[in-house]
Amino acid sequence: MHDVVITGMGVVSPLGATTDEFERNLFLGRHGIVPLPKERQEGLTIQVYAPVAGFEPESHFSALELRRQDPYTTFGLAAVREAVSQAGVLGEVDPFRLGVYLTSGLGGATSVVNEYETLQRTGPRRVSPLLIPKWTTNILAGMAAIELGAHGPSLAHVSACASSAMSIGEGTRAIRHGYADAMVCGGAEMLGTRLAMAGFQNLRALTPVGDPDRASLPFDRTRAGFVMGEGGAAVVLEREDRARARGARILARITGYGNTTDAFHITAPSDDGAAVDRAIDDALAEAGPTSGTVHINAHGTGTVKNDRVESRAISRAFGPHSPVTSTKSMTGHLMGAAGALETIASVLTLLRDEVPPTVGTSELDPHIDIDVVLKASRKTKLARAVSLSLGFGGHNACLILEKAT
Repeated sequence: MHDVVITGMGVVSPLGATTDEFERNLFLGRHGIVPLPKERQEGLTIQVYAPVAGFEPESHFSALELRRQDPYTTFGLAAVREAVSQAGVLGEVDPFRLGVYLTSGLGGATSVVNEYETLQRTGPRRVSPLLIPKWTTNILAGMAAIELGAHGPSLAHVSACASSAMSIGEGTRAIRHGYADAMVCGGAEMLGTRLAMAGFQNLRALTPVGDPDRASLPFDRTRAGFVMGEGGAAVVLEREDRARARGARILARITGYGNTTDAFHITAPSDDGAAVDRAIDDALAEAGPTSGTVHINAHGTGTVKNDRVESRAISRAFGPHSPVTSTKSMTGHLMGAAGALETIASVLTLLRDEVPPTVGTSELDPHIDIDVVLKASRKTKLARAVSLSLGFGGHNACLILEKAT
């Protein structure tokens, strides 16, 4: 089997429209949560969201290209371009050995809402013929493959909020077991419509808090739900021997991946956390032991049940003293893109030997016994980073990353 490394990363996020901007704001503890515009609040109890910051689509795509793609695809393709440019992988890999695993939670939801409004106003003949390709959750993978000339495996692993983490895990397996030499993996999401917000609100998943500084509080005693975010994130994975042979910069190694299902409830995690435990255990068994400090980038949504179940799983696997962060305290929840964005955050943590804070959280829930990094980032010599992602439907993914040596 082949070892797998990360050689490129790309980000479009509420903390900035490039990986450098994301990194700077992440470690400074600056969140990207803002008030929801008044005209979009009608009938909603939610008051904040986390939109992409500093991204100008027109600087990346022509007007014709933008008309032909949903905003989620725009975010995703921009992230892919940055990751591939950083990796320098094009032209270095046989196109039939270059694959694309890119995904989304709900795909082209913005296009669906817009075209439904067109249908209601002017009838079916005015609905765009591009609706279906803009809507489908696989189209980001398809369009990226077209742009990159990637003829290898191409899939969209749809597993709600664990989607892009699983894309990275499955991409790792594709390389490890010899199906590809390089994979572009990640995801994108744009759920800024009032319909999507109303749906999540009525699930009682979203915070009603109006103060952006106190809205996303993972593991906090007063947490009240998550904040909806948007954006895209992508990584380039490669066979380590081939990446080193061509002189690529190795950002991190992926050494473990676990993937399980609660088989319990359509939205709630199982109280016993057994499937989360197993995902962690499987990833650790694959990665092997380490004697150094392990950082955990938690799923950390800021919902009561998720935080308690996840924190217990973290404590059982790593004890109460491993430093833990929830990136969602700053970015909000990017749904299908969250796992990829948090994998990138984990890589940056390893590169800097610095754990970003869980911003806003100030008083931990007394039922939570883990070392959540609060207020400011913490310098710590790290050996390993673990990224956890949990999705509606009971999907669990655990990725383990190691420093490049």
